[in-house]
Amino acid sequence: MIGEDRIRQELGNVVGGTDFGVGTRISGKVRDSYILPGGRRALVTTDRVSAFDRILGTIPFKGQVLNQLAAFWFEQTADLVPNHVISVPDPNVMVVRECGQLPLEFVVRGYITGVTSTSAWTNYAKGARVICGNHLPEGLRKDQKLERPILTPTTKHEEHDRNISRDEAISEGLIDGETFDKAADICFRLFDFGVKFAATRGLILVDTKYEIGVLDDRLVVSDEVHTPDSSRYWFADTYDSLFADGKPQRKLDKEYVREWLAERGFRGEGEPPVLTDDVRIEASKRYIDAYERITGREFVPAEGDINDRIGRALSSAVAE
Repeated sequence: MIGEDRIRQELGNVVGGTDFGVGTRISGKVRDSYILPGGRRALVTTDRVSAFDRILGTIPFKGQVLNQLAAFWFEQTADLVPNHVISVPDPNVMVVRECGQLPLEFVVRGYITGVTSTSAWTNYAKGARVICGNHLPEGLRKDQKLERPILTPTTKHEEHDRNISRDEAISEGLIDGETFDKAADICFRLFDFGVKFAATRGLILVDTKYEIGVLDDRLVVSDEVHTPDSSRYWFADTYDSLFADGKPQRKLDKEYVREWLAERGFRGEGEPPVLTDDVRIEASKRYIDAYERITGREFVPAEGDINDRIGRALSSAVAE
């Protein structure tokens, strides 16, 4: 893995907001997308980091890690579930087929944990025993493995994500039952594959979020799959001992950033604390470590000015 000194050198060579003047730009929390001719969209994975539904700053190499890791998982699961990927012309850029998006985020959880307002543990600790239609037993402890994975969807396009059950989503007119069930089946199959694959790398895939699109009247997985932004990973070799002692799990995801913020009293309301350089560097190291452990490949930093490189890739994509 690349050293801390190299990461420190890149603190200023990051991509935050983008405006490359190609196609129609749409800005999300982490990705900026550009609608291109021919029913295509270019997804630019920036170095922005978000938590508690707020954009908080940038992490060196984060965008490259997420984009390349998403590409890895899309490739690994292509025979299992169709996806929207056309090409990956740059470490931070993915060209995909334009597709509609279901208005829910599908969160699959194998363990009860988390610190956000929508996390299963936060709600369970407050007394909830039915979460998104899932009935949970008494006596669960934080970080405990569930009897079987559960689906806990959240809303999209609202100021703050909101937990919602299948029946509620249908009654609110967000989705019909047949589409929900097909999407749920895709998510559980992806999660099962991810859990088994992660286990071969000495990791536990704890939970994850899926975005499901509609392309040519069929459902496809889109956005990202099993990245450290959309998923929690723990180290398998220390899970049992840490859980038995009631200690926090060793993590390989952006939960580090969430917990750093929560320790300073920020959970989405008010002004967030500024991420220090040391926090940004540590987060970068964890993203890179996640990439290398999951893929089994060495992380190779892209060279040169990141914005110039992405701009050239987008110009080439438009010309195709």
